[in-house]
Amino acid sequence: MFEEHAQKVIDFTSRLGELQKALNSDEAEKKISELEGIMAEPGFWDNAESAQETVQQLKQYKNTIDSPAALMAELEDAQILIEMAQEEADESLEEEIEQSTARLEEQLMEVEMQCMLNDPRDSKNAIISIHPGAGGTESCDWAGMLYRMLQRFCERREFNMELLDYQDGDEAGIKSVSFRVSGPMAYGYFKSEAGVHRLVRISPFNSQGKRQTSFAAVEVLTEIDNTIDIEIREEDLKMDVFRASGAGGQHVNKTSSAVRLTHVPTGLIASCQMGRSQHKNKAQAILMLKAKMYDIEMEKKQKELDDQRGDHQEVGWGSQIRSYVMQPYQMIKDHRTNYEMGNVDKVLDGYLEPYIEHYLKWKLEQKHS
Repeated sequence: MFEEHAQKVIDFTSRLGELQKALNSDEAEKKISELEGIMAEPGFWDNAESAQETVQQLKQYKNTIDSPAALMAELEDAQILIEMAQEEADESLEEEIEQSTARLEEQLMEVEMQCMLNDPRDSKNAIISIHPGAGGTESCDWAGMLYRMLQRFCERREFNMELLDYQDGDEAGIKSVSFRVSGPMAYGYFKSEAGVHRLVRISPFNSQGKRQTSFAAVEVLTEIDNTIDIEIREEDLKMDVFRASGAGGQHVNKTSSAVRLTHVPTGLIASCQMGRSQHKNKAQAILMLKAKMYDIEMEKKQKELDDQRGDHQEVGWGSQIRSYVMQPYQMIKDHRTNYEMGNVDKVLDGYLEPYIEHYLKWKLEQKHS
């Protein structure tokens, strides 16, 4: 009766033990000491943005050390409880042990993800944009469903979301949306979602009830802060202003406060319409352009490394990364990792952690292959 749970706890303990061996705790403790020294310096809080980033880094390094140790203690307690239940054949403990095992599995997955989020960009905020592919109303509706999925994921993890740009679809869904996500390791958690998402379902917009395939693209960028120097000259910018079309009250909708910037040398475009002033929207659009330029540079460097290793499997912007099949069966499969789950509703309601964990493991394997 309890053998299955006992074996799971043994497996969890083994996985955690291997993780602890792989962790460079000495390096983490050194970083903690350095960051605490910085925080003790006079005037540390004078620059709120820089101070907040330091505090976030300190929290992450402490979690890297403390979380595995705390979970190991819980696994030991769970093992003792299972052994007691087995000795006394106490069936009344079965439900408690089942719930405990499920919770420990979730905690282990969380610890594994934290330990794999070690890219310098992972701790930064993320700027995310969603655009429907060809297909009219169907694709716009799918883009709206993806937006809701990412919103629900933010709510579950208590991330803050700030809407930057939003355009409704003509009949349903959205034409485009951009938003900023802030919170611990925001970019690290969202980078797995960058790429083209494919939906297969019986279309609610098709009177004949036929299956329809739709596509939408998700772009995930690192928000640029003061530690990254990217110059954009004013003379290289073309600015268009227009009336905002999204939510925001009478002021937003009745003045030409919305801004679209084109960086002429690269052709990159960024728009923002959610601020109350044209000045604020322009400043945000410039930050978005910088994020796009930084992302391009990072992709170039990554491609150079991949070419040196002979690795040409990097997933690009135009690649299909995941399929969401709702009919004739239910399955969501990530084509990079081959991980799949049959509970479509749960995933579309923001349960993305298993896909993120498998993506991070896949990236780690790609890095060392």
